[in-house]
Amino acid sequence: MGGLASPTLPTLSSSLQPLVSMSLPPIFYHCFKTPLPYRSALALQECIHAHQLLTRKNSGSHRDYLLLLKHRPVYTFGRRQLETSAENTAEALRLTGLGADCVSTQRGGQTTYHGPGQIIGYPLLALARTTPPMGIRDYICRLQKTLEAHFLEAHGIRHAPSEHTGVFLDPHTKVASIGVQVRHRLTTHGFAFNVTEEPLAWFAKVVACGLTDVKAGCIANASKSGTDANAITVTEQYPGLLSRFGRIFGRDLVVLDTDVDGEVEDAIRAAEADAVKMGPWPSTPTS
Repeated sequence: MGGLASPTLPTLSSSLQPLVSMSLPPIFYHCFKTPLPYRSALALQECIHAHQLLTRKNSGSHRDYLLLLKHRPVYTFGRRQLETSAENTAEALRLTGLGADCVSTQRGGQTTYHGPGQIIGYPLLALARTTPPMGIRDYICRLQKTLEAHFLEAHGIRHAPSEHTGVFLDPHTKVASIGVQVRHRLTTHGFAFNVTEEPLAWFAKVVACGLTDVKAGCIANASKSGTDANAITVTEQYPGLLSRFGRIFGRDLVVLDTDVDGEVEDAIRAAEADAVKMGPWPSTPTS
């Protein structure tokens, strides 16, 4: 809950594998202004993934990207949940009746929620850039360390240890989740965390990530920074989160210039325009 679901992993090592990277190129990032429909963001990731594969084939290298955004209200199923099963079909009908979209995905994990009040991060990275190549386990660990560092340094929130992937405020309150897909050593999907209270009512309608004894929490309610909970916003998280992501992954982050023409830049502009056209979204479940 609190974002992308992920399968339960053994306890992650507190130490990260050292990165040997003499001259890694920067990661180009883009922060979306308007909440994106989940399917649009999924199509955008697939577009970038295909572009990375083709560019790597033709020139031997390609850019890495990090997309930061909010989604319109949506419940997503993981790849282990069959879209055609009668149980999932009935569940999808129930969830769309709440006013949210419902989408099956190829990420790990089970049902979760995304929507305004969250930050969604989609890193599209080549794991083979480092020496030795970064393993999936180390990659997930770095995502988790990034989130833990952000919560502690920006908000004074110390995470509670857990056997599950993601960030917990206590053994029964989860604020962030991780769920990734790796194909051809290129990553898609990523992480999500609750900033404001807005996602909490939506999470209360499902057993997120299959964890029956866990509820969703948010930064605004847990922050010890002294900032009023109502003053904590999604967009103000971006600069610090980007800085910590770069530090833990050992990469510079550079804003992507979406005013230039290019396959990725064109796709991002199109996704932004489509999101604006969709207009308002429900802030609470309808029933």
